[in-house]
Amino acid sequence: MPATPPATPSSNTDDSPTLLLRLPAVMKMTGLGRSTIYRLVAQQRFPCPVRIANRAVAWRRSDVYQWSDARPAATH
Repeated sequence: MPATPPATPSSNTDDSPTLLLRLPAVMKMTGLGRSTIYRLVAQQRFPCPVRIANRAVAWRRSDVYQWSDARPAATH
């Protein structure tokens, strides 16, 4: 089982920290490419990134997990 990060103060109701993922981590986690992620964001079918700096964005880990959990299971 992967190690969980230490808890930090958060305003979330579930007391878990809001962790942000940069694009390479989102790509690895979802198996999607950069252009596919941005196309799905434009179609409102993938969570929107949040701006973390003037020229940098990231995705909330919880949003990506929720999106992934809502995907239909693969069938053979």
